[in-house]
Amino acid sequence: MRAELSRDEGRKKRIYTDTVGKITGGVGRNLSDRDFSDDEIDLMLNNDIAMSEADLDRVAPWWRKMNDVRQRVLLNMHFNMGWGTLSMFKNTLSAMQVGEYAKAADGMLASHWAQQVGQRAVHLAKMMRTGEA
Repeated sequence: MRAELSRDEGRKKRIYTDTVGKITGGVGRNLSDRDFSDDEIDLMLNNDIAMSEADLDRVAPWWRKMNDVRQRVLLNMHFNMGWGTLSMFKNTLSAMQVGEYAKAADGMLASHWAQQVGQRAVHLAKMMRTGEA
């Protein structure tokens, strides 16, 4: 059945609009009319977290030297904006790398990103500053 449906529906790794105007992805998954299950959400979330961790390991291996709470802050930011945007936080990242966490927190709060995400930035900056959740 999987092979037949994959053949007939096609396997798409990206979201697309099907022939009747429905937002679709995967193997004919109608995203316009069908919700994700909690298991599907958790699977995607786990995959996305793993991808963010691997990317940080590749581009900023020093992140693993911070305590767990500060690692979570950087991972959260990466998850939210990706490395392309996060890498523009040069002073903030440099401050994190050398353990100047108050300076890093100040940089986080002074960013356009902080204006966009509001309380998320306030909470993450506090975590960065204190090293506590």
